[in-house]
Amino acid sequence: MLSEQNLTSPAPKGGAGCPPVGIQLEGIILPPVLTADVILGLLGNIVALWIFCFKLKNWNPNNLFLFNLVIADFLALVSLPLRIDALLRGHWVFGDVICRLNLFLMFSNRTASITLMTVVAVYRYFKVVHPHHRFNRMSKRQAALVAVFVWLLVISPRLPMLAYNHLKGSGNRTQCFFFTSYKEASSAIIFLVGMHRVLTVLEFIVPMTLLLFCSIRISCFLKGRQMGKPEKVSKAIRMCAAIAAVFLVCFLPTTVTTIGVWVIRSFRPWDCAAFYTFTQLTIVSLGLNFLNSALDPIVYIFSSSMFRKALLGALSPILVCRKDKSGGSESSSGAQSTSQHELKSQTENRGSKAM
Repeated sequence: MLSEQNLTSPAPKGGAGCPPVGIQLEGIILPPVLTADVILGLLGNIVALWIFCFKLKNWNPNNLFLFNLVIADFLALVSLPLRIDALLRGHWVFGDVICRLNLFLMFSNRTASITLMTVVAVYRYFKVVHPHHRFNRMSKRQAALVAVFVWLLVISPRLPMLAYNHLKGSGNRTQCFFFTSYKEASSAIIFLVGMHRVLTVLEFIVPMTLLLFCSIRISCFLKGRQMGKPEKVSKAIRMCAAIAAVFLVCFLPTTVTTIGVWVIRSFRPWDCAAFYTFTQLTIVSLGLNFLNSALDPIVYIFSSSMFRKALLGALSPILVCRKDKSGGSESSSGAQSTSQHELKSQTENRGSKAM
């Protein structure tokens, strides 16, 4: 553990800074949280992938965007087991190249999930509020091009992460961290971390603004035009609420802690205790980022009627089979009870005749 004296002492002059950030709080909190993320995320997204690949007969742009969201979730789920292993061991054993790829996949997933959820919300907005807009006549090929553009937008700012070594320490003290202390990082890494923090804030504020705008406009439009169909209004509101809820729960904490680190770094660089605390909380909040992989199947259900129908169609044979088994057992039990009752009656009649 870093001593309180080291954390609170002023940063030395000449470019030195706070002590290195090690595994402390995140080593306790993150392993169970990330393990739950992986288990729930795999269950939900394997079912979603099965529906998209084998049960969904007709594809539209909305389903194509949701399918790309599934791919983004799987990229995150692939990266998490290595991170869990490092947290449980207390150090990183997979080397420099895997460290770079792991960090790249982790942070790319956050951006991809945010961007694709925003695209889904905007697409639904045009469908409902501007049904005659040419945006609604988007072909599957055009939707695929939009998806490619989204991935390029997501990957481009993260590519520099692959160019630098993010390992700290050596031996059983080796850590694979993107967040770092002041003195242990090169100027290139410091710039990269700063750019990441700017992106973290912007990719929350801008999409959140769009999500709120789309949700409010859809609700107002449907309430004004569809007074005779309250179920349609409630369905659209539930879809918007589901996306907004997933967005806030998963991405707001990281944004808040990142702003905290940014403020400390800019205005209180001597306050190592505050810097250390906010950096630890930022790393811990990443566990909620990956919770979106488990919650995104809820978005699929609310956002795509075709997905809902395909899911219900896939589940109906299982439900019918269980109902038949339950009904069969009840019928068998009833028949057995009737037979026993008849046998008892016959025995009683014979006894009365003998008397």
